[in-house]
Amino acid sequence: MSGAQNPKLRPVPSAPAEGTTHIRLTADRILVRTPEDSERRSKGGLLIPATATTPVRRCVWSEVVRVGPETRNVKQGDRVLFVPQSGLEVEWEGETYLLLRERDVQAIASERTDAHAGQYL
Repeated sequence: MSGAQNPKLRPVPSAPAEGTTHIRLTADRILVRTPEDSERRSKGGLLIPATATTPVRRCVWSEVVRVGPETRNVKQGDRVLFVPQSGLEVEWEGETYLLLRERDVQAIASERTDAHAGQYL
């Protein structure tokens, strides 16, 4: 095979270009703010840092920043309840977010009243 490059192939950048302000999610993906609930307080009021606690599968609330085109019930600006371990950390524009699938969302808090809200298979 010769050293010529295939004209149909494009180089893939290793990271998003600086100043990129647009992001489109695929399928039923949801981008949420990283929950600030890393530190907890004991019943007596003592602050327990996240590094001193055992990992607990505890649901947390967070705000939805972006949604993919195939999400059925979640919209941008909603607050969703989910298990943080179900998401993947993503850094975008200097901030850290979590990337979830819609099926990982346990509940939705929003101003809308949807007649057909709920889980799907």
